[in-house]
Amino acid sequence: MRKKRKYVILTFATTTSAMAMEKQCGIRQIPGRLIPLPGEISAGCGLAWRMLPEEYENFQAQLEETGQKFQQIVELEL
Repeated sequence: MRKKRKYVILTFATTTSAMAMEKQCGIRQIPGRLIPLPGEISAGCGLAWRMLPEEYENFQAQLEETGQKFQQIVELEL
C-alpha cells in the first residue's frame, strides 16, 4: 500500500486553463503535474495541478507570473 503524502492542488475553471498551466510550468520548469481532479474537490474542470507544499512555497511567485487564474488552492493528502 502506498503511503499518502500531502500535496497542494490547484484547480481551474476550464480545461483550457489547466492545459495552459501545464505548458507554462514546462517552459518555466515549475515542478508538479496535471492530474484528474480528486473526488474530494468540486471545481469547474476535471483537471488539477498537483505539487508538493514545499514546491508550492518555492515557486509561488513564478506561478503568479504565469498569469493563470486558479479556481481553488487546496492542500490534500493523496
